[in-house]
Amino acid sequence: MSQQSLEQSPELSRDKRPIRWHIAVFLAPAVLIYTAVMILPLFGTLQLSLFRDVANNQVFVGLENFRTLFGDPRWSASFWNALGNNTWFFVVHMLVQNPIGVVLAALLSSPKLRFSAFYRTAIFIPTILSFVIVGFAWKLILSPLWGVAPSLLDMVGLKSLFVPWLGKEEYALTALSLISVWQFVGIPMMLIYAAMLSIPDEVIEAAECDGVTGMSQFWKIKLPLILPSIGIISILTFVGNFNAFDLIYSAQGALAGPNYSTDILGTFLYRTFFGFQLQIGDPNMGATIASMMFFIILTGVCVYLFLIQTRLRRYQF
Repeated sequence: MSQQSLEQSPELSRDKRPIRWHIAVFLAPAVLIYTAVMILPLFGTLQLSLFRDVANNQVFVGLENFRTLFGDPRWSASFWNALGNNTWFFVVHMLVQNPIGVVLAALLSSPKLRFSAFYRTAIFIPTILSFVIVGFAWKLILSPLWGVAPSLLDMVGLKSLFVPWLGKEEYALTALSLISVWQFVGIPMMLIYAAMLSIPDEVIEAAECDGVTGMSQFWKIKLPLILPSIGIISILTFVGNFNAFDLIYSAQGALAGPNYSTDILGTFLYRTFFGFQLQIGDPNMGATIASMMFFIILTGVCVYLFLIQTRLRRYQF
Protein backbone atom coordinates (compact mmCIF):
# COMPACT_ATOMS: atom_id res chain seq x y z
CA MET A 1 0.00 0.00 0.00
CA SER A 2 1.42 3.38 -1.01
CA GLN A 3 2.27 6.18 1.41
CA GLN A 4 -0.46 8.37 -0.10
CA SER A 5 -3.17 5.79 0.55
CA LEU A 6 -2.00 5.43 4.14
CA GLU A 7 -2.26 9.18 4.63
CA GLN A 8 -5.75 9.28 3.15
CA SER A 9 -7.14 6.34 5.12
CA PRO A 10 -7.79 8.30 8.36
CA GLU A 11 -9.78 10.88 6.38
CA LEU A 12 -11.74 8.13 4.68
CA SER A 13 -12.49 6.51 8.04
CA ARG A 14 -13.70 9.82 9.44
CA ASP A 15 -15.97 10.36 6.43
CA LYS A 16 -17.45 6.88 6.81
CA ARG A 17 -18.46 7.25 10.45
CA PRO A 18 -21.85 5.58 10.97
CA ILE A 19 -24.90 7.79 11.44
CA ARG A 20 -26.17 7.33 14.97
CA TRP A 21 -29.82 6.65 14.18
CA HIS A 22 -30.36 5.10 17.58
CA ILE A 23 -30.21 8.58 19.18
CA ALA A 24 -33.21 9.73 17.12
CA VAL A 25 -35.01 6.45 17.84
CA PHE A 26 -34.65 6.84 21.60
CA LEU A 27 -35.53 10.55 21.58
CA ALA A 28 -38.53 10.22 19.27
CA PRO A 29 -41.06 8.90 21.85
CA ALA A 30 -40.25 11.64 24.35
CA VAL A 31 -40.33 14.35 21.67
CA LEU A 32 -43.66 13.11 20.31
CA ILE A 33 -45.26 12.88 23.75
CA TYR A 34 -43.94 16.32 24.77
CA THR A 35 -45.17 17.82 21.51
CA ALA A 36 -48.63 16.29 21.90
CA VAL A 37 -49.00 17.19 25.57
CA MET A 38 -47.22 20.57 25.75
CA ILE A 39 -46.33 22.19 22.42
CA LEU A 40 -49.60 21.67 20.53
CA PRO A 41 -51.83 22.75 23.46
CA LEU A 42 -49.61 25.82 23.94
CA PHE A 43 -50.02 26.96 20.34
CA GLY A 44 -53.70 26.06 20.50
CA THR A 45 -54.11 28.30 23.54
CA LEU A 46 -52.27 31.17 21.87
CA GLN A 47 -54.44 30.75 18.78
CA LEU A 48 -57.66 30.63 20.82
CA SER A 49 -56.76 33.91 22.53
CA LEU A 50 -56.87 35.66 19.14
CA PHE A 51 -60.47 34.68 18.45
CA ARG A 52 -63.85 35.54 19.93
CA ASP A 53 -67.17 33.72 19.84
CA VAL A 54 -69.70 35.70 17.79
CA ALA A 55 -73.04 33.99 17.17
CA ASN A 56 -71.48 30.58 17.85
CA ASN A 57 -68.73 31.27 15.32
CA GLN A 58 -65.06 31.83 16.11
CA VAL A 59 -64.09 35.22 14.63
CA PHE A 60 -60.50 36.43 14.46
CA VAL A 61 -60.14 39.61 16.55
CA GLY A 62 -56.34 39.86 16.91
CA LEU A 63 -55.29 41.41 20.21
CA GLU A 64 -58.79 42.60 21.11
CA ASN A 65 -59.09 40.06 23.94
CA PHE A 66 -55.87 41.40 25.48
CA ARG A 67 -57.23 44.95 25.19
CA THR A 68 -60.36 43.80 27.00
CA LEU A 69 -58.32 42.11 29.72
CA PHE A 70 -56.32 45.27 30.42
CA GLY A 71 -58.82 47.93 29.37
CA ASP A 72 -62.17 46.74 30.68
CA PRO A 73 -62.40 47.73 34.39
CA ARG A 74 -64.19 44.51 35.30
CA TRP A 75 -61.56 42.27 33.72
CA SER A 76 -58.51 44.38 34.60
CA ALA A 77 -59.43 44.65 38.30
CA SER A 78 -59.70 40.85 38.61
CA PHE A 79 -56.51 40.27 36.62
CA TRP A 80 -54.36 42.69 38.61
CA ASN A 81 -55.78 41.37 41.89
CA ALA A 82 -54.88 37.81 40.86
CA LEU A 83 -51.43 38.86 39.65
CA GLY A 84 -50.72 40.75 42.87
CA ASN A 85 -51.80 37.78 44.99
CA ASN A 86 -49.69 35.46 42.84
CA THR A 87 -46.67 37.71 43.30
CA TRP A 88 -47.10 37.68 47.09
CA PHE A 89 -47.51 33.88 46.96
CA PHE A 90 -44.15 33.69 45.18
CA VAL A 91 -42.44 36.19 47.52
CA VAL A 92 -43.42 34.18 50.60
CA HIS A 93 -41.92 31.06 49.07
CA MET A 94 -38.71 32.87 48.17
CA LEU A 95 -38.32 34.48 51.60
CA VAL A 96 -39.42 31.50 53.71
CA GLN A 97 -39.23 28.21 51.81
CA ASN A 98 -35.86 28.52 50.10
CA PRO A 99 -33.91 29.95 53.08
CA ILE A 100 -35.37 27.24 55.32
CA GLY A 101 -34.41 24.66 52.70
CA VAL A 102 -30.82 25.93 52.70
CA VAL A 103 -30.65 25.86 56.51
CA LEU A 104 -32.09 22.34 56.70
CA ALA A 105 -29.68 21.12 54.03
CA ALA A 106 -26.74 22.63 55.91
CA LEU A 107 -27.81 20.94 59.14
CA LEU A 108 -28.49 17.58 57.52
CA SER A 109 -25.16 17.59 55.68
CA SER A 110 -23.28 17.72 58.96
CA PRO A 111 -21.54 14.37 59.58
CA LYS A 112 -22.07 14.80 63.33
CA LEU A 113 -25.87 14.77 63.06
CA ARG A 114 -27.48 11.46 64.03
CA PHE A 115 -30.59 10.06 62.28
CA SER A 116 -30.12 12.48 59.39
CA ALA A 117 -31.71 9.98 56.96
CA PHE A 118 -34.85 9.85 59.10
CA TYR A 119 -35.07 13.65 59.22
CA ARG A 120 -34.64 13.94 55.45
CA THR A 121 -37.41 11.42 54.86
CA ALA A 122 -39.78 13.04 57.36
CA ILE A 123 -39.30 16.51 55.85
CA PHE A 124 -39.66 15.25 52.27
CA ILE A 125 -42.81 13.15 52.83
CA PRO A 126 -45.31 16.08 52.55
CA THR A 127 -44.14 16.76 48.98
CA ILE A 128 -45.63 13.45 47.81
CA LEU A 129 -49.04 14.14 49.37
CA SER A 130 -51.99 15.16 47.22
CA PHE A 131 -52.93 18.85 47.10
CA VAL A 132 -56.49 17.88 47.96
CA ILE A 133 -55.39 16.04 51.10
CA VAL A 134 -53.11 18.89 52.21
CA GLY A 135 -55.69 21.62 51.56
CA PHE A 136 -58.55 19.76 53.25
CA ALA A 137 -56.41 18.65 56.21
CA TRP A 138 -55.11 22.15 56.94
CA LYS A 139 -58.60 23.58 56.53
CA LEU A 140 -59.72 21.23 59.29
CA ILE A 141 -56.69 21.98 61.46
CA LEU A 142 -57.19 25.76 61.26
CA SER A 143 -60.98 25.67 61.64
CA PRO A 144 -62.14 27.76 64.63
CA LEU A 145 -65.02 25.33 65.26
CA TRP A 146 -63.55 21.82 65.13
CA GLY A 147 -59.87 22.39 64.35
CA VAL A 148 -57.02 21.36 66.64
CA ALA A 149 -55.07 24.61 66.23
CA PRO A 150 -57.00 26.47 69.01
CA SER A 151 -56.51 23.55 71.40
CA LEU A 152 -52.80 23.28 70.65
CA LEU A 153 -52.28 27.00 71.19
CA ASP A 154 -54.31 26.80 74.40
CA MET A 155 -51.99 24.06 75.69
CA VAL A 156 -49.03 26.45 75.50
CA GLY A 157 -50.98 29.49 76.71
CA LEU A 158 -51.19 31.20 73.32
CA LYS A 159 -54.85 30.72 72.48
CA SER A 160 -55.33 34.50 72.40
CA LEU A 161 -53.16 34.58 69.26
CA PHE A 162 -55.52 32.33 67.32
CA VAL A 163 -57.64 33.90 64.61
CA PRO A 164 -59.51 32.22 61.72
CA TRP A 165 -56.55 32.71 59.38
CA LEU A 166 -58.28 31.17 56.36
CA GLY A 167 -61.40 33.26 56.96
CA LYS A 168 -59.86 36.72 57.11
CA GLU A 169 -58.87 38.59 53.96
CA GLU A 170 -55.63 39.96 55.43
CA TYR A 171 -54.37 36.54 56.58
CA ALA A 172 -55.79 33.95 54.18
CA LEU A 173 -53.26 34.21 51.35
CA THR A 174 -50.25 34.29 53.68
CA ALA A 175 -51.61 31.28 55.58
CA LEU A 176 -52.03 29.29 52.37
CA SER A 177 -48.56 30.34 51.23
CA LEU A 178 -47.06 29.00 54.47
CA ILE A 179 -49.03 25.77 54.06
CA SER A 180 -47.50 25.42 50.60
CA VAL A 181 -44.08 26.12 52.11
CA TRP A 182 -44.63 23.34 54.64
CA GLN A 183 -45.53 20.93 51.87
CA PHE A 184 -42.69 21.71 49.45
CA VAL A 185 -39.75 22.77 51.63
CA GLY A 186 -38.35 19.25 51.16
CA ILE A 187 -37.59 19.89 47.47
CA PRO A 188 -35.11 22.79 47.92
CA MET A 189 -33.72 20.99 50.96
CA MET A 190 -32.85 17.88 48.93
CA LEU A 191 -31.46 19.85 45.98
CA ILE A 192 -29.22 21.96 48.21
CA TYR A 193 -28.24 18.87 50.19
CA ALA A 194 -27.13 17.17 46.97
CA ALA A 195 -25.20 20.30 45.95
CA MET A 196 -23.38 20.35 49.30
CA LEU A 197 -22.44 16.69 48.98
CA SER A 198 -20.90 17.45 45.56
CA ILE A 199 -18.44 19.95 47.05
CA PRO A 200 -14.99 18.29 46.85
CA ASP A 201 -13.55 17.15 50.17
CA GLU A 202 -10.27 18.84 49.26
CA VAL A 203 -11.95 22.25 49.39
CA ILE A 204 -13.40 21.59 52.85
CA GLU A 205 -10.11 20.21 54.14
CA ALA A 206 -8.22 23.23 52.81
CA ALA A 207 -10.68 25.54 54.54
CA GLU A 208 -10.28 23.67 57.81
CA CYS A 209 -6.48 23.89 57.52
CA ASP A 210 -6.88 27.66 57.20
CA GLY A 211 -9.03 27.74 60.33
CA VAL A 212 -12.34 28.30 58.50
CA THR A 213 -14.91 26.11 60.29
CA GLY A 214 -18.50 26.18 61.46
CA MET A 215 -20.76 28.96 60.23
CA SER A 216 -17.80 30.84 58.79
CA GLN A 217 -17.08 27.87 56.54
CA PHE A 218 -20.70 27.79 55.37
CA TRP A 219 -20.84 31.51 54.51
CA LYS A 220 -17.39 31.78 52.93
CA ILE A 221 -16.96 28.39 51.25
CA LYS A 222 -20.15 26.36 50.87
CA LEU A 223 -22.68 29.10 50.11
CA PRO A 224 -20.79 30.56 47.11
CA LEU A 225 -20.36 27.06 45.69
CA ILE A 226 -24.07 26.22 45.91
CA LEU A 227 -25.27 29.53 44.43
CA PRO A 228 -25.96 27.93 41.00
CA SER A 229 -28.20 25.36 42.69
CA ILE A 230 -29.99 28.11 44.61
CA GLY A 231 -30.55 29.91 41.30
CA ILE A 232 -32.10 26.80 39.76
CA ILE A 233 -34.34 26.37 42.81
CA SER A 234 -35.43 30.01 42.58
CA ILE A 235 -36.52 29.72 38.94
CA LEU A 236 -38.30 26.43 39.66
CA THR A 237 -40.10 28.15 42.54
CA PHE A 238 -41.08 31.00 40.24
CA VAL A 239 -42.48 28.69 37.55
CA GLY A 240 -44.28 26.49 40.08
CA ASN A 241 -45.87 29.39 41.98
CA PHE A 242 -47.16 31.16 38.88
CA ASN A 243 -48.69 27.85 37.75
CA ALA A 244 -50.24 27.21 41.16
CA PHE A 245 -53.91 26.28 41.39
CA ASP A 246 -54.56 23.05 43.29
CA LEU A 247 -53.96 24.16 46.88
CA ILE A 248 -56.03 27.34 46.59
CA TYR A 249 -58.86 25.47 44.88
CA SER A 250 -58.92 22.61 47.41
CA ALA A 251 -58.80 24.92 50.44
CA GLN A 252 -60.79 27.97 49.34
CA GLY A 253 -62.74 26.79 46.32
CA ALA A 254 -62.97 28.31 42.85
CA LEU A 255 -64.06 31.68 44.24
CA ALA A 256 -60.77 31.89 46.20
CA GLY A 257 -62.39 33.52 49.20
CA PRO A 258 -62.81 35.39 51.32
CA ASN A 259 -63.76 38.09 48.80
CA TYR A 260 -61.16 36.90 46.22
CA SER A 261 -58.33 37.62 48.65
CA THR A 262 -56.64 34.32 47.73
CA ASP A 263 -57.44 34.53 44.03
CA ILE A 264 -54.37 33.80 41.90
CA LEU A 265 -53.94 33.52 38.15
CA GLY A 266 -54.72 29.79 38.18
CA THR A 267 -58.10 30.16 39.90
CA PHE A 268 -58.92 33.25 37.83
CA LEU A 269 -58.18 31.24 34.68
CA TYR A 270 -60.33 28.35 35.89
CA ARG A 271 -63.41 30.50 36.59
CA THR A 272 -63.02 32.36 33.31
CA PHE A 273 -62.47 29.35 31.06
CA PHE A 274 -64.93 26.85 32.55
CA GLY A 275 -67.34 29.20 34.31
CA PHE A 276 -68.50 28.87 37.90
CA GLN A 277 -71.94 29.22 39.44
CA LEU A 278 -73.56 32.22 37.69
CA GLN A 279 -70.44 33.06 35.67
CA ILE A 280 -70.58 31.67 32.13
CA GLY A 281 -67.37 30.17 30.80
CA ASP A 282 -65.48 32.10 28.14
CA PRO A 283 -62.76 29.91 26.54
CA ASN A 284 -61.37 32.80 24.51
CA MET A 285 -60.80 35.07 27.53
CA GLY A 286 -59.58 32.05 29.49
CA ALA A 287 -57.01 31.40 26.76
CA THR A 288 -56.03 35.07 26.93
CA ILE A 289 -55.34 34.78 30.67
CA ALA A 290 -53.41 31.53 30.09
CA SER A 291 -51.34 33.30 27.41
CA MET A 292 -50.51 36.09 29.85
CA MET A 293 -49.41 33.50 32.40
CA PHE A 294 -47.16 31.96 29.75
CA PHE A 295 -45.64 35.34 28.85
CA ILE A 296 -45.04 36.21 32.53
CA ILE A 297 -43.30 32.89 33.17
CA LEU A 298 -41.33 33.14 29.92
CA THR A 299 -40.13 36.64 30.87
CA GLY A 300 -39.01 35.50 34.31
CA VAL A 301 -37.15 32.49 32.90
CA CYS A 302 -35.42 34.62 30.24
CA VAL A 303 -34.35 37.18 32.85
CA TYR A 304 -32.86 34.38 34.93
CA LEU A 305 -31.08 32.67 32.04
CA PHE A 306 -29.55 35.80 30.49
CA LEU A 307 -28.95 38.05 33.50
CA ILE A 308 -28.46 35.78 36.52
CA GLN A 309 -27.30 32.38 35.34
CA THR A 310 -24.38 33.86 33.38
CA ARG A 311 -23.09 35.50 36.56
CA LEU A 312 -23.45 32.33 38.64
CA ARG A 313 -21.31 30.24 36.31
CA ARG A 314 -18.15 31.62 37.84
CA TYR A 315 -18.91 29.67 41.03
CA GLN A 316 -19.25 26.31 39.30
CA PHE A 317 -16.48 23.73 39.25
